[in-house]
Amino acid sequence: MHIIENGNVAAALGVKLCRANVIAAYPITPQTPLTERLSEYVESGEMKAEYIPVESEHSAMAVCIAASSAGARAFTATSANGLLYMHEQIQWASGARLPIVMCVVNRAVGAPWNVWNDQQDSISQRDIGWIQIYCSDHQQIIDTVIKAFWIAEKVSIPIMVCYDGYILSHTYMPFDLPGQEEVDAFLPPFKPEYALNPETPANLNTVTLPDVRLDVQGELAHGYMEIRYLLQEELRTTLNVAAEAEKRFAEIFGRGSDPYIEPYRCDDADYVAVGLGSITYQLRVCVDALRKEGIKVGVMGVRFYRPFPDAAIANALKGKKGVIVFEKALSYGYEGALASDLKSALYEHLAGSGVLPFVQNFILGIGGREIRTDDLTQALRTATQGRVSTEPTWIGLKL
Repeated sequence: MHIIENGNVAAALGVKLCRANVIAAYPITPQTPLTERLSEYVESGEMKAEYIPVESEHSAMAVCIAASSAGARAFTATSANGLLYMHEQIQWASGARLPIVMCVVNRAVGAPWNVWNDQQDSISQRDIGWIQIYCSDHQQIIDTVIKAFWIAEKVSIPIMVCYDGYILSHTYMPFDLPGQEEVDAFLPPFKPEYALNPETPANLNTVTLPDVRLDVQGELAHGYMEIRYLLQEELRTTLNVAAEAEKRFAEIFGRGSDPYIEPYRCDDADYVAVGLGSITYQLRVCVDALRKEGIKVGVMGVRFYRPFPDAAIANALKGKKGVIVFEKALSYGYEGALASDLKSALYEHLAGSGVLPFVQNFILGIGGREIRTDDLTQALRTATQGRVSTEPTWIGLKL
């Protein structure tokens, strides 16, 4: 069934279809309508779940941690400083290997205060052991939420489903609403390997020592370093699980795509623009215009950002003359985080070929600064003539 709704409702419908058991929420713009809609589903009886309003985002994640530890399918959502306020508990969720799904509706972080869109909030949390997936339209939002629960529960690692505030969260687009029977066929009830039970009390995640030690059964138990090593290794294998999820999703729902990247006119392109989220769809307009000028440019949206699909990205960019990375976030003191990750992937996988494309980094849209299609087109046109600068170039800056 096709419907027209905003991106927050698309996410809420996905959570409802996944039969989440516990939703913990604290309001923050532009995420608030998402959890408000979920509260309406629960209050009306459309959704059988516990909806728990809390006093802060830190508490929202604490509730999800407790619920997931007890075997419940848990969900929350946040934005900007709310995500930063969760930081301690977000670390705990990944370290405890809890399959929580959280929508991050991307927004600038303070100071100074700004409620408009960029992606600094989620990018600042890239190194905490969560899977991060970015969406470019409403269909991807609802589909990714459904896939996220399946992937998270398969690997026992939490997932952030990220999408641009206002640009996607509050705009209306048509998308296909999956049927409940289809979602049930794709996503079985959550059955963790272990869950807390008051009838069999236990301690989880107690203090570890620098070295391994015997547990209460006299068996050698992992220490902190081993636990973190396993999280890293299993995050990397999540890329295979994502491919499996995409295949199963296509079989049941009749639509599917590359689980890691979303290319557009890249096959014969000499230059490829790369980005996260909705900016990649805007760049398609620029690419079409430049093609008419005889400039062979393509666009590649990165869907999976953590774990980073380095081999898939390098393979897609093999033989290109240049890669132009557009980012609405910055790794302060160096360059855009995506640009750094992309350079690493190219070096790792293509250095042996002796030919590496140049990489140009553009920073734009910070704090909701208008991103004009004409400016993007001109930036691409200039970059195809050779690397503009070794430093990130800012678009729309007015000093």
